[in-house]
Amino acid sequence: MSRRPAASIVASPVLVGAVTVLVSIVAVFLAYNANTGLPFVPTYDIKAELPGASNLLASNEVRLGGFRVGIIDEISPGVSDRGERRSIAIAHLKLDKIVEEIPVDSVVRVRPRSALGLKFIEITPGKSDKTFAPGETIPLENAIKPIELDEFFGLNTAEFRRNQRASIQGFGTGLAGRGESINLAIEDFVPLLTHLEPVMKNLGDPRTRFAQFFRESRRFSGQIAPVAPTYAQLFVNMATTFEALSRHPERLRQVIEKSSPTIEQAIKSFPVQRPFLRDTAVLMDRLEPVAREMRRSLPAAADAFEVGAPVLRRAPALYRRTERVLAALEDLAERPTTLLGFQNLRDLLNVATPFVEYVAPYQTVCNYWNYYWNAISEHVSENVAGGTLQRSLSKSDNSTQDNRISSTEADRPADIPRNQPIDAKDPRGEPLTALHTGGPGSAVDAQGKANCTAGQRGYLTGPLVPDGRYPASDDPTKGGGSHVVWDADIGVRYGGTYKARELGIDGVEDVP
Repeated sequence: MSRRPAASIVASPVLVGAVTVLVSIVAVFLAYNANTGLPFVPTYDIKAELPGASNLLASNEVRLGGFRVGIIDEISPGVSDRGERRSIAIAHLKLDKIVEEIPVDSVVRVRPRSALGLKFIEITPGKSDKTFAPGETIPLENAIKPIELDEFFGLNTAEFRRNQRASIQGFGTGLAGRGESINLAIEDFVPLLTHLEPVMKNLGDPRTRFAQFFRESRRFSGQIAPVAPTYAQLFVNMATTFEALSRHPERLRQVIEKSSPTIEQAIKSFPVQRPFLRDTAVLMDRLEPVAREMRRSLPAAADAFEVGAPVLRRAPALYRRTERVLAALEDLAERPTTLLGFQNLRDLLNVATPFVEYVAPYQTVCNYWNYYWNAISEHVSENVAGGTLQRSLSKSDNSTQDNRISSTEADRPADIPRNQPIDAKDPRGEPLTALHTGGPGSAVDAQGKANCTAGQRGYLTGPLVPDGRYPASDDPTKGGGSHVVWDADIGVRYGGTYKARELGIDGVEDVP
C-alpha cells in the first residue's frame, strides 16, 4: 500500500497569493494609520486649550524636549469664560505613556516646523508636583500664542515702507557727521541709566496708566495737524534763542535748516501712523510686566555698565591671550604623548599617595617644608642691578688660628679660649672660629611626640662635647672644649613648633 506525500504550503499558488494579499493589506493599514497612532497601543490622552489653531492640523506632532511624544488626534472649537469671553481651539492630544503625569504648570506652545506653514505643539514641563490626569485639560493660561509670519509681514505695506524709508532718510541726514557726539552719548549711558531708574519705577507703576500716554499722544498729533504751518514757524522763531544757548552756532544753524522739511514730513506721516500707534498701545500693555521687572533690574544693570565699561576696554587683549591658550591646549590634547603623560601622572599619584599619607602627619607636627622654603627665599633675596643675589656666601676660616677647621693636621676641634668671647678676633682683626656641628634630631621621637628643633633656636654657645673628651682651657693651643658644640643630643625634647603648640598638636596622634 503506497502513501501520498504530504502537500507543501508553497505548492498551492492560491494559498501563497492569499497570504501575500493579506500581509499587504495589514501593512497598508498600519502605514495609513501610523500618523494617528498604532492600534492596540495604550496612550496618555489629554486636551489643551489654545488661543488659536491656525494652520494646525490633526495628526501634527506633539513634542517634548525636542522629541516626538505623540500626535494631535482632533481639533475642536471652544469658548473661554475666564476673564474676557473669546473663541479658542481645543486640541485633543494622544501622548505616549512614557510622558504621563505632566505637571500642571507646564507651558503649551504652537510652533512652526517649516517655512511652508507646517506646525507642531511643544510642551515645556513645569516644576509642580501636581500633574494632569488622563482626560484633563491644560487651561488657556498655560498656552502661548506665537506671532504668525503673516501678522508680522502684514504691517509691512507699501505705504508703511515708503514712510519708513522717509524716516530713515531723515534720521540718517540728521546723524551724518556726528560720530563724536554719538560716542559721547554712549559714554553718558551709565549716568543716564542711573537717573532713569526712578523714572522707570514710576512708569512701571499701574497707577501711572502709561498706555494711556500713547493714546493721548495720538490725539495730540491729530489736533496739531491743522496748525502744522504755525507750529513749524514756531521753531523758526526760536532760532535766535537756540543760537544764544548753543555753544556751536554753526551746528545749531544747520539743525534749524533741516528742521523745517523734517517737520513737514512729520505732518504728513502722523495721520498715517495711527494704526501703528494703536498697535504700539497694545505693545505697551504687553510691556507692562517688563517695566515692572526693570524696576528691580535697572540698579544691577547700571552697576554692571559702570563696572564693565573699563573692563571691556581691556577685554580684547584678554581674548587674544585666551585664544593662544586655547590653541596651545588644543595642540596639547592632539599630541599622542599627552595621554601617556596622564597615565604616568596617574601612576605617580598611585605611588606617591602612600608616601604623602605617611609624611603628612610629621609635616603637620613640625612644618619643616615651610621652614625650608622660607629659608630659601631669605637665602636668595639680596637685590642687585640684575635681579637677586645669595645673601650668604662661602666663608674661609682664620689662616693664623691653631687647629682651624680647614687644617688637615689639627689635633683638637677648632675653638676659642675660654677667657675670650665667642666673637673674638685675632690681632689682625680676623674672626676666630669655633666648631658647631651635629644636625637636629628627629622631628618626632620614638613615642610619636614632637621634637622640632629646626626653626626653634639658633646656635648653642657650648661647650657640648660627648664624654667631656676635650676640657675647656684658656690656652689657644690646648682648647677644644670651651665653645664647641659637637653633640646634637642635649637630652631634652624640644616639643612642637610655635604654630603646632598654638593648635594643641604635641604629637602625631593629635593631628586631625
